[in-house]
Amino acid sequence: MAKHIDNKDIQRAKEILDGWSGKLTWDLLVDEFKSRYGRETTRQAISRNVDIKNAFNDRKAILKSGTPTKSKPQTLKSAAQSIDRLKAENIRLKQENERLLEMFLVWQYNAHKRGLTDRQLNEPLPEIDRRS
Repeated sequence: MAKHIDNKDIQRAKEILDGWSGKLTWDLLVDEFKSRYGRETTRQAISRNVDIKNAFNDRKAILKSGTPTKSKPQTLKSAAQSIDRLKAENIRLKQENERLLEMFLVWQYNAHKRGLTDRQLNEPLPEIDRRS
């Protein structure tokens, strides 16, 4: 039976997507996730997560743009795969950052509209007892 995904699973799925080449579907992603981590999940569970869904859509768009790879010796091929994975991760992180900045602007506007002060917005979070 498939379990709920946690933050570690979300990060793992995004890492898989960063290095993905070839055809990309939700079912193929689920299969790759199980193959790498021995953990069963479902398409519905992973596609429900906004971060994974965004990373999936971003990677799919990159793959559709079609950057062909040249055949290289094993060491160069390995290096090229690492570079491609890092480029994909960089693009994904830039897009995530852009979404977070947009969210911040919405929050900033709503806080201003409700008369919240900088001091109120910058109050530290309450201490949490994590010894339980």
